[in-house]
Amino acid sequence: MVQKGPRPLVLCGPSGSGKSTLLKRLLNDFPDKFGFSVSHTTRGPRPGEKDGVHYHFTNKSDMIAAVEKGEFIETATFSGNMYGTSKRAVEDVRCTGKTCILDIEIEGVKQIKQTDLDPLLVFVMPPNIEQLEKRLRARNTEQEDALKKRLETASREIVYGQEPGNFHIIIVNDNLDKAYSELRDFVSQNLQSSEPGVLDY
Repeated sequence: MVQKGPRPLVLCGPSGSGKSTLLKRLLNDFPDKFGFSVSHTTRGPRPGEKDGVHYHFTNKSDMIAAVEKGEFIETATFSGNMYGTSKRAVEDVRCTGKTCILDIEIEGVKQIKQTDLDPLLVFVMPPNIEQLEKRLRARNTEQEDALKKRLETASREIVYGQEPGNFHIIIVNDNLDKAYSELRDFVSQNLQSSEPGVLDY
């Protein structure tokens, strides 16, 4: 299906858990080791988001057609919008010899486990739901009902994330430096087993 290369790294966690910040840091520190798989979405761009950089922005009918053709590894619908990782997005990164990083939802994790990609699975979670709500409110990007939906989804995600066997590691992001250090150590140990010296620091 997808050509062999370094094992992909999957980061999953509720919106507001800080996984995007951790991911950015990893990419900035090791630009020659990691590449980000750009997801597709049917939602509109937020201020500052660029097509092809943050997401491939598309519409529902085009995305449904592509899914039906088998072009996607995983898809999920969230707050009425579709999200997904295309095979092409992962192949584009793996062709460069880099480790592909995927930032996906729980449904996507369940789907990617059915593939032969053999990903490293990391779950990033907030210290607690109250802290998460505070972070999401501080963003001020959503109406109250959308925010409530996000928090309900987050509670379900945290339950799945903490179930033994669903992820290789759970990182509680109560301190960004500590969480990043845990992520970096985990990735270094697991990627070094197949590629010596992948993270030299």
